Amino acid sequence: MLTRVKSAVATFVGGVMPGGGGGGVDSRGPSEKFPYSRPEFLGLSPDEVESSADHRVRPIVIMKESKRLPWFTGYAEVINSGKSTLNEDQACCEVLAVKRRSSLPNGEGLALMEDLANTDNLTFHYWALFDGHAGWGAAVVASRLLHHHIALHLQEVIDILCAPDLQPPTCLSEEPARTYLTPTSQRALTRAVSLRGAAGAPASPSVPPTRFFAEKKVSQESLMVGAIESAFKDMDAQIEKERAVNNISGGCTALVVVYLLGKIYVGNAGDSRAVIIRGGEVIPMSREFTPESERQRLQFLAFMQPHLLGNEFTHLEFPRRVQKKDVGKRMLYRDFTMSGWAYKTIQDDDLKFPLIYGEGIKARVLATIAVTRGLGDHSLRVYDSDIFIKPFLSCCPEVQVYPLTQYQHGADDVLVLGTDGLWDVLSNQEVAESVTCFLANCDPDDPYRYTMAAQELVMRARGVLRDQGWRISSDRVGSGDDISVYVIPLMHGNMLD
Repeated sequence: MLTRVKSAVATFVGGVMPGGGGGGVDSRGPSEKFPYSRPEFLGLSPDEVESSADHRVRPIVIMKESKRLPWFTGYAEVINSGKSTLNEDQACCEVLAVKRRSSLPNGEGLALMEDLANTDNLTFHYWALFDGHAGWGAAVVASRLLHHHIALHLQEVIDILCAPDLQPPTCLSEEPARTYLTPTSQRALTRAVSLRGAAGAPASPSVPPTRFFAEKKVSQESLMVGAIESAFKDMDAQIEKERAVNNISGGCTALVVVYLLGKIYVGNAGDSRAVIIRGGEVIPMSREFTPESERQRLQFLAFMQPHLLGNEFTHLEFPRRVQKKDVGKRMLYRDFTMSGWAYKTIQDDDLKFPLIYGEGIKARVLATIAVTRGLGDHSLRVYDSDIFIKPFLSCCPEVQVYPLTQYQHGADDVLVLGTDGLWDVLSNQEVAESVTCFLANCDPDDPYRYTMAAQELVMRARGVLRDQGWRISSDRVGSGDDISVYVIPLMHGNMLD
């Protein structure tokens, strides 16, 4: 087992190994239904997409028009330095409207295909980043469909969200949503609706019975959080269903932001990160999910279902690899019930390979993958074995809420979203200082200021190419990963309300 794991770790790139054990990129070629592309809002030509994939130059790609995204949102991205053939990051940004079922013919359909200026619509803003591994397939599918799953779940509770006794009339946004809808989104809506039933979601949702509210008070905020959580589950199920048919490879992390009814909801499943920068202060809006941060959840699952370990792993954690000579001796350990460490006498079963292998950014679940939440990875297995890793990988996001309209925001207050390529080399404080300093020196009326701020962050994280490789400075290594960054001005959210 140890030799096999060493071989697997040695071939690791970005957390998942190529080939072997069902964990690699499928060799059958790209999906025809979900072909590779860059974010549609970038408006890149095929030649520009090809040139953006130059691993030697690593050009930073930004939007050509500042009004392509709502709120003058800034976006920038750069490909990795050779880790994967194509950029495995994906991004999506939309403004969508959900119409009350009672106002639609036969109570069916969404307002995306209807007259979106109708005041009966509930409009929400959506930004998302997806970081793929073992291929770009899952990230592409999620970037095109996840927001539609959210819209479908919102429609289930729209009458409650906009009920006069629960929410004032200002809950309905005046901003026209069609401005930001792309042709791909229009086509994807029908696909999401048709596939959702197959993924196990109800085709014709109904409002919960009145007695439900007499038993437990349910807030609008919790309904919104539930819609995001349910959408992630449906998206994961859809990726599994389409995996074989449409050659969807690998998996992806997902970081989603939804603005609705005066609040920002940040849903995260993976190791991307979101922070609010307000008056120079940093407010974390997500946390990374890694083998170390989710150790107790993983150990508990392995304890309750030991067959998932294939008789080759142990759910216990030790400070170092247990060897045959340690049997009968006492060594520090911990399990799912413990946050600290204690001693135990080593037994033969403790010689099995640990469920969590490595430390820090090198930590892996079952010596295979570095993230513990995300979408896809249904075929991922331990190298050269029949042990599937998906049971340990949760598709459920953690959702944090920020009451945007309770604060007055200035032009330099922003929400920054970034894939791990940014955060692996820059801290929260370094990002905040970079954005604050850059925006302070920009014309406040320049609509490109947030795009340029995103470009500055990507440039700082990538660094410059020198003889030793990509460097931030003479003694710091730059990010060799794909990097994608949003800079979202919060002041524009206040203007809507």
